[in-house]
Amino acid sequence: MASRVSVVRGPVARGDPRARPERAPAFRLELLGGFELRVDGRSTGLPFGSQRLLAFLALRERPVLRAHVAGMLWPESPEVRAAANLRSALWRLGPAGPWLVLSSAQHLQLAPGVAVDLRLSAALARRLLDPAQPLPEGAAVDDLARDLLPDWFDEWVVVERESFRQLRLHALESLCARLTDLGRWPEAVQAGLAAVAAEPLRESAHRALIRAHLAEGNVVEAMHRYDAFRRLLRDELGLEPSPAMRALVPAARSVTVG
Repeated sequence: MASRVSVVRGPVARGDPRARPERAPAFRLELLGGFELRVDGRSTGLPFGSQRLLAFLALRERPVLRAHVAGMLWPESPEVRAAANLRSALWRLGPAGPWLVLSSAQHLQLAPGVAVDLRLSAALARRLLDPAQPLPEGAAVDDLARDLLPDWFDEWVVVERESFRQLRLHALESLCARLTDLGRWPEAVQAGLAAVAAEPLRESAHRALIRAHLAEGNVVEAMHRYDAFRRLLRDELGLEPSPAMRALVPAARSVTVG
């Protein structure tokens, strides 16, 4: 069994004021690419039930009714058993529980001091989609290259994963286009490649990448990308690229559809 979060030492009872250290630990909850809780920069193990609880609360901006949390996390359990499972998941957070979850008789909420990579990446994506916002310096591509909890298949995860996937794909395409316009072609190509890797059949991602290659003067790279996409689209869906796609590459204008 994974170890519980430990932030204090000694036999301190839960609820005792001494259960909280004088300095609040720095908590970071990572949900992109997989679950990880970091306390003061160190990875910390948690039981799976507690992981699911933190992830569920991290996907909600507002306090959530305890009964709703229990019902969503343990949908096949009777109401009394689901409530007991919820209490167990909270207890297994250990002394760090009050720092991680704000708890009342009726509601639960992720504590505001917990940094969540999903929230940070979603904010970055929205910034990239706003042409009035300047482009950030640094590894924006890396921050948008991973899916939300890819190995989890709860319905509440699947819905949020698809929502974030669409947001990050649009953001990567926007980043690619804006970097292309600025003449930052190597970065533009990396953003385009990340968008294509996230969804290989997404034509708008390929178009953004091809534009970056063409702006850099790499017509051969653009043609290779077009040909690879055309083959993939035909093999997987029996379709041809759109007129907008074909118009991007001069040589592609001679391609006969059919």
